[in-house]
Amino acid sequence: MAMRVTGMMSGMDTESIIQQLVAARQTKVDNLKKQQTKHEWKAEAWKELNSKLYKLYSGTLANMQYTTAFAKKTTSVSNSNLVSVVTDGNAMDSVQSLTISKLAKAGYLTGGSIKGTDGKALTSSSKLVERLGIEAGSKFEIETNGKKTEITIDENTTVDGLVNQLKAAGVNANFDANQQRFYIGAKELGEASDFTLIASNKKGTEALDKLGIRLYDEKTMNAYKEYADMFTDPAGTGKQALIDSRVEARRAKYVSERNSLRKKNEELDKKLQDVQKAYNENPDRLTVLSDDTERGARRDWLDQKIKDMTAEGVTLDEDQKKELEEYKTERSYIKSYDNLKESIDKNNSKIADINTYVEDDETANAKGKLTDEVTAEVEAKLQEAYDIYNSASRTESTGANKQAGEDSLITLNGVDYKSNSNTIQVNGLTITCNGTTAPGETITLTTKNDTSGIYDMIKGFIKEYSALINEMDKLYNAESAKGYEPLTDEEKEAMSESDITKWEEKIKDSILRRDSTISTVAGAMKEIMASGFEVNGKKMFLYDFGIETLGYFNAADNEKNAYHIYGDEDDEAVRNETNKLMAMINSDPDTVVSFFTQLSQKLYGKLFDMMGTTEFSSIYKVYDDKKMKEEYDEYTKKIAQEEKKLQDYEDKWYKKFAAMETAMAKMQSNASAVTSLLGGS
Repeated sequence: MAMRVTGMMSGMDTESIIQQLVAARQTKVDNLKKQQTKHEWKAEAWKELNSKLYKLYSGTLANMQYTTAFAKKTTSVSNSNLVSVVTDGNAMDSVQSLTISKLAKAGYLTGGSIKGTDGKALTSSSKLVERLGIEAGSKFEIETNGKKTEITIDENTTVDGLVNQLKAAGVNANFDANQQRFYIGAKELGEASDFTLIASNKKGTEALDKLGIRLYDEKTMNAYKEYADMFTDPAGTGKQALIDSRVEARRAKYVSERNSLRKKNEELDKKLQDVQKAYNENPDRLTVLSDDTERGARRDWLDQKIKDMTAEGVTLDEDQKKELEEYKTERSYIKSYDNLKESIDKNNSKIADINTYVEDDETANAKGKLTDEVTAEVEAKLQEAYDIYNSASRTESTGANKQAGEDSLITLNGVDYKSNSNTIQVNGLTITCNGTTAPGETITLTTKNDTSGIYDMIKGFIKEYSALINEMDKLYNAESAKGYEPLTDEEKEAMSESDITKWEEKIKDSILRRDSTISTVAGAMKEIMASGFEVNGKKMFLYDFGIETLGYFNAADNEKNAYHIYGDEDDEAVRNETNKLMAMINSDPDTVVSFFTQLSQKLYGKLFDMMGTTEFSSIYKVYDDKKMKEEYDEYTKKIAQEEKKLQDYEDKWYKKFAAMETAMAKMQSNASAVTSLLGGS
């Protein structure tokens, strides 16, 4: 805002005069802003009301229009401490007997206490070869959920590294440094998720022993037997199949690794060329960076020059400092090139190693070497399995203990059911077991219609509808707020916060008074609720189910269209009446379901029609939200136009008064000159 100094010559308070002249036109701007504010409040009121209508439409009505929503069943149990039951609508009415023989368990191994060969405790970073004396190349197999994974210990494998390998194999694992034990657990309950640990070679047996996780329980011995039988099978089909599968898996792994290395080298080679290109941009440098001999000599020369120029006591002038920086920059290019080339060479070396097993053209030599290696590993595995399975001196304990994974087992009406969890689904019942029954104990499950569930659903609908229709009636019949308009900032300054709040609430409460859309929507809903629907050849109404309004004289203002379930214990107005709805649900649920599905479908369809997209409204809106947005934006444009006119009008008066001041200043100057000529002072 420009700073203006006015009235200096005339002595007039021109600022006040101009503001009074402007005030009349300011009223037009203020009125537009007030109209826009009321429009905004109206849009907000409709948005809130529409959300409640949509909630009824998309929730309660969308559900109740289908008979499946009323298909509610409940199952009571004679011993809720041992079992709980969730019943779906398809369950049969029945009385059933249940015994629980076993609960599902997860396989869990507690390793024996271990210590390092030096007698000291292990940590997560302890290397197993160094601290436990395990030989590099020790292997053992873990199987869980039908998946077999081989664990390999090399010279760099740490406690944490082994734990991570076990986790990757599909089990939970941890090493407790306080207890100095490994803990391994199945990820899920049941027999299928249980796990076994068996040695893949003699080193592997010793490793399992030193890790404190060697066991020869029944499940483990069955796993050893599988490989022992392959070892003694004269046909060798099982052994050959194992070799073939491992060769193929190893080959696929090698090919994937080689492809990955080649891709990395392509990326590194591109970076190498970029370094060469950037390096060559300086004509004073070596031009063939890829020549190892020339690059090495240049690198050594730069190292010596940089060393000489940065030696203690050496003082450089500005040109020498610049030269030093150029040497360092060139040296950094050579270093980058060296590092990239070293990475490429290492990858090429790995590729060459892989090619001894998997040539691109699948040469017999490479394939034969891979097969020979795998065959030796498989034979060692089968030999070890055979020796352990048939060993008379086999010892069970290394201090480890394992809880076997088990399936749950229940007997329902004389039929056994197993599950890998403690929750079993049978014929519409979801049975969750929390304990086993005592010998001779039988639990009774009684399934029947959930009359209270049906009642509660209808009650919830009536309550939600009534609250919504009451609100719409209240908004439509609100007292007039004639004479109340939104406040300007200047008007608010003269009022207290509480007075401002009361003033604005008065306007907001009446913002939808006599709104035609409310009248249309509420009228349509009331008409449908008062309609009759044919059930078994008879036209029925809500009052046939004991659901009525309180009547014009008994109901409170704006609650005359609300419905009440006579006899509902939560409704003080009618709690002492007979509950006809509950009686009908118990005696004739099909009639109740038929009536309320028809009512819901009719009301749902009507709201769907009123919420359709139009030129003026969006989807799922019963009011003209698009039109209201356009009208709000139009107010914004008009306000901006009027404010511009007001500013121009104000500027015009300032210019006029400024011109008057200038003229008066000239007159005073001329008068002073005349007085001076006439000898005045």
